[in-house]
Amino acid sequence: METIASPSSSTTSLFYSSNKANNLNSKTLFSNLYKTKKTRSYPFFKSVKGIQSPEPASKNPTLSSFSRGALTFSPSETADILPRKLHHFITEFQSLTEPIDRVKRLLDYSTLLPSLPDSSRVDSNRVMGCTAQVWLEATLDKDDKMRFRADSDSEIARGFCYCLVSVFDGAAPEEVLRVRTEDLAALNVGLLGGERSRVNTWHNVLISMQKRTKLLVAEREGKALFEPFPSLVVTKDGVQAKGSYAEAQARYLFPDESTVLELVNELKEKKIGIVAHFYMDPEVQGVLTAAQKHWPHIHISDSLVMADTAVKMAIAGCQFITVLGVDFMSENVRAILDQAGFQNVGVYRMSDERIGCSLADAAATPAYMNYLEAASSCPPSMHVIYINTSLETKAYAHELVPTITCTSSNVVQTILQAFAQIPDLTVWYGPDSYMGANIAKLFQQMTVMSDAEIAGIHPKHNRDSIKSLLPRLHYYQDGTCVVHHLFGHEVVEKINEMYCDAFLTAHLEVPGEMFSLAMEAKKRGMGVVGSTQNILDFIKQRVQEALDRDANDHLQFVLGTETGMVTSIVAAVRSLFGSAKYSSGEAKVNVEIVFPVSSDSMTGTSTSSSPSLNSVNLGDVILPIIPGVASGEGCSIHGGCASCPYMKMNSLTSLLKICHHLPDENNKLKAYEAERFKLRTPLGKSIADVGCEPILHMRHFQGKKELPEKLVNQVLHPYGSGRSTLSS
Repeated sequence: METIASPSSSTTSLFYSSNKANNLNSKTLFSNLYKTKKTRSYPFFKSVKGIQSPEPASKNPTLSSFSRGALTFSPSETADILPRKLHHFITEFQSLTEPIDRVKRLLDYSTLLPSLPDSSRVDSNRVMGCTAQVWLEATLDKDDKMRFRADSDSEIARGFCYCLVSVFDGAAPEEVLRVRTEDLAALNVGLLGGERSRVNTWHNVLISMQKRTKLLVAEREGKALFEPFPSLVVTKDGVQAKGSYAEAQARYLFPDESTVLELVNELKEKKIGIVAHFYMDPEVQGVLTAAQKHWPHIHISDSLVMADTAVKMAIAGCQFITVLGVDFMSENVRAILDQAGFQNVGVYRMSDERIGCSLADAAATPAYMNYLEAASSCPPSMHVIYINTSLETKAYAHELVPTITCTSSNVVQTILQAFAQIPDLTVWYGPDSYMGANIAKLFQQMTVMSDAEIAGIHPKHNRDSIKSLLPRLHYYQDGTCVVHHLFGHEVVEKINEMYCDAFLTAHLEVPGEMFSLAMEAKKRGMGVVGSTQNILDFIKQRVQEALDRDANDHLQFVLGTETGMVTSIVAAVRSLFGSAKYSSGEAKVNVEIVFPVSSDSMTGTSTSSSPSLNSVNLGDVILPIIPGVASGEGCSIHGGCASCPYMKMNSLTSLLKICHHLPDENNKLKAYEAERFKLRTPLGKSIADVGCEPILHMRHFQGKKELPEKLVNQVLHPYGSGRSTLSS
């Protein structure tokens, strides 16, 4: 089971942890296990009490009659054979109180599993996500019973496979599909040490059995299978596209060299830095990725890092910063540069029109301010606002309720620390409704965890404290990202049918169904939920593990966020391939990036979330209707995927135009310039100064792992009718 990173780690995220692959051979395994004198606690596993320990397997070469007898039952018991088979294994393994004895029993079982012929040990039969190589064959016999065969290059994994094949071979399809991964947890078989446990083999082989069962039943019944999602397959030799959308993405991975050099020459001559978001248009990202080799001041990242990187570029001598993102990102860059003393560095956006964001717009409404007015009336309250909002919103919010910004990777730790540090606090999160609901669901799940597990997430919390904070956690109900909104029921159903055995990635902003699916995958080492950077790091780690194993492997990742991320993912994977040291046999590792799509061609935003977008045009499409199949941008296999139309307003043409006209001596770029805020807050303070303070509060929390004293004081001593006390 994948462990959760300690809060003290500099890269802590509840949704992603960076654990090394378990490459123990059997001798090392036994050496490590024999050093352990105490039984390890497995808090996620159920316990079966009152079972007498049988004779150890190592002293009984023939095992028990139960073990050798292939678990036979009389015809009258056929209705519940599978549950009884599983219960027998649970009883047997739970009776072995020492981990070493359970591992020995697995090794004994590995000798009983018939080996698969070489013709069956092929890539198409591989089970993804297992530390060792595991192969699985599935057929549906003439009596409509499932037949399974399995094998592995690891003795431990062969033991797992023997148990699973013994349980499921000969079962009816509906019986196979009825079993959950949680049902296997009671077997209580895992390895010691900090590595990602091979207990995941139980879960991943089961998921593969169930996927193949569904496909075989559908084939026999003549049902049409889902059409595959488009995908890109990356190898050390190149990139293969599957589906027209993927082909369009791949076309931009290898840009025209003359265009790259044209941009690089402008950047060098005029000392221009570029900060761009992961969700950028693939054509632009392809050029920027290639240009990075010639000019160091180009950076593609999530929104938090963009402003920090701009400051570093200014320190290095860049005189202009071009921002490829939505307007709140260029606003943040402008304000942070000013705070750092670089008022003379110009900041430019990529359009002379407004580049909106449905999520940021949701917080710039009377409805959101009303939400905060309610918060200000019940102190002590603190507002946790997503970084993806405008500086103006942050400023107005901070004067209503003391505010700290957060990212998708630190929001959980921010909220938990706030509740731990300020007694009787009420937290108001916004504006992303899906993220808020997912956080609340996550905390609800924590109420059934052990105190030790909760302490691993945050050391100052336990089950009682989590239960007590739930009524004091509120989240805004009418704010969504139009891209992540697409990951709803239809997409989840298709992933369950066709990609349940793949690695699942999901941004914390996705709807609850996708969130739950990815969190379930994470429990068995097959998923990540978090920020764009968390997703990229997860993919890189799994690819590196596969390369380190130096064996043929196919890794399939479902990309549960904006498809613009694919350029950075492909670049990172190709870099890993380039630095890998291959054996003489040159093992072949394929990495497939899958783009989930919805058949909906048009997606509308909430009018209350985006009231000002009615008159904004993007080409011949009027927002807030998000471009669909008809305009070649939306959500179908032949049109597009989860693609943000606002981000696509940052074109390569605009970037080159701005670079050509800099420095802007004739004011031709006035409409493209990210201007400083001249307006004042209701308390008469600078919007830039007040809006930056919640960001600085987050910076303090990231560095010190606690809320700054200034913010705590603002929460505990509000000014007037809910107005927080803000220093000049």
